[in-house]
Amino acid sequence: MHIPAPFRLHEVTVPAEWTDYNHHLTESAYLLIIGDSSDAFFRFLGVDDAYRRAGRSLYTVETHLRNLREAHEGERLGLTIQVLGSDAKRLHILHEMYSAADLVATAEQMLLHVDTRAGRAAPFPGGIARRLREISAAHAAALPVPDYVGRSIHIPSRSTAETPEA
Repeated sequence: MHIPAPFRLHEVTVPAEWTDYNHHLTESAYLLIIGDSSDAFFRFLGVDDAYRRAGRSLYTVETHLRNLREAHEGERLGLTIQVLGSDAKRLHILHEMYSAADLVATAEQMLLHVDTRAGRAAPFPGGIARRLREISAAHAAALPVPDYVGRSIHIPSRSTAETPEA
């Protein structure tokens, strides 16, 4: 199986209703677009409507979204997906959103494979687990992990010399 590195499975043109009072893409629309990109990847893996009807799904447990520049009405956005890793029950992916060659946003996600009938995490079935291992290995060999992956949000401590006077 040919494994694209990265995947390019989703594109969208920004409609007016996804923009805010500043005429920029809204925060919720960034997440909506990322979610649609995830869904396209899930379908590629075989996590589709039939899979969910069978009582299995992927749940997002964490997303770290970085808005790097504004996107506007009518702008065409394309997304890439890089698989950063997976284990028996988890999937770690990275989305990058582009307008032409400009990076607009990134979203790092941790997803959990769930038995929806039991209401708890469950191992990926064999075929999907095997595909995820293959994709992870192909992406690790072909793509660098960006330096922003795994960062947390914080305000760095400042020394007393740098603290502004009250």
